[in-house]
Amino acid sequence: MTRDEVMSVLLLTEEDVRQILTMEMALDAVEEGLRKLALDEAMNVPRARTQTDHAMLHVMSAAAKSLGVMGYKAYATSRKGLHFHVGLFDGRTGSLLCLMQAAYLGEMRTGAASGVATQYMARPDASEVGIFGSGKQARTQLQAVCKVRKIRRVQVYSLTEENRRRFADEMTRVCDTEVEPVPRPEMAAEDKDIIITATTSREPVLNGHWIAEGTHINAVGSNFIGKAEIDAVGVRRCESIVVDSKDQARIEAGDFVQALEEGSIHWADVHELGQVIVGRYTGRAHPQDVTLFKSLGIAIEDVAVAARVYTKAQSAGLGKKIDW
Repeated sequence: MTRDEVMSVLLLTEEDVRQILTMEMALDAVEEGLRKLALDEAMNVPRARTQTDHAMLHVMSAAAKSLGVMGYKAYATSRKGLHFHVGLFDGRTGSLLCLMQAAYLGEMRTGAASGVATQYMARPDASEVGIFGSGKQARTQLQAVCKVRKIRRVQVYSLTEENRRRFADEMTRVCDTEVEPVPRPEMAAEDKDIIITATTSREPVLNGHWIAEGTHINAVGSNFIGKAEIDAVGVRRCESIVVDSKDQARIEAGDFVQALEEGSIHWADVHELGQVIVGRYTGRAHPQDVTLFKSLGIAIEDVAVAARVYTKAQSAGLGKKIDW
């Protein structure tokens, strides 16, 4: 493209993305992106952070030639709020295709990653879920799990009774299954087939002694090395430990720190979800195994989902085109 040529760039708002993006679409896109990563058909650059005294900027990127796009997600966090966007580029020409607001996209792709992990790692007959946390991430986590397993009962624990009751009422309708608030954290863990941790806690909320045999765990709340939602006992009990990106886990998986320091797990014990998807590693060897998916949230997930959103937005005539 010469200096005089003009690109037509599509701008998509949060409302545009919400009109388009379904959990089924996100599940399919995330699985495809992780598969391409495992087959060396995609590249993923872990999150990098920089900050001022008042705000932090987080940037991550990925490319997959067979998806036809490359892109980045950037977001800023501060005490005044969070601001997310994704930029998509043509994988052949390098032209900027789309800028989209990406808070909802991020919630959906994070839920979808746990849904894909649940599909490959939870017992086929898993039907009872315990969830720690009652915020936006907890909602999409439960939605995704309910898409890949026939869930008949959910128990939710969070620190505020009003929040967990509101979550239970809303998600009972959304997921068409019984969601019950519980007053004690152990009630959201004991005798569960699937446990989800989606909190903002810096200290473990899940005690390893509460975990039953055969449980699958999706741990999603922490992506800082100084934060952990699961204690070392819980990590130590896991027969299969899977992450979305091992490179990113080395710099962000605070849940593993104590177990690694103790020597009860080693990085050689940790595998990537994409490798499980393509059959190089098993997500679950035996029904009684405890399995763990530690989600960090990686750029190939964002880019794969954003590519689907962009294509559908074009077909639906959504968004605003500008000359760049």
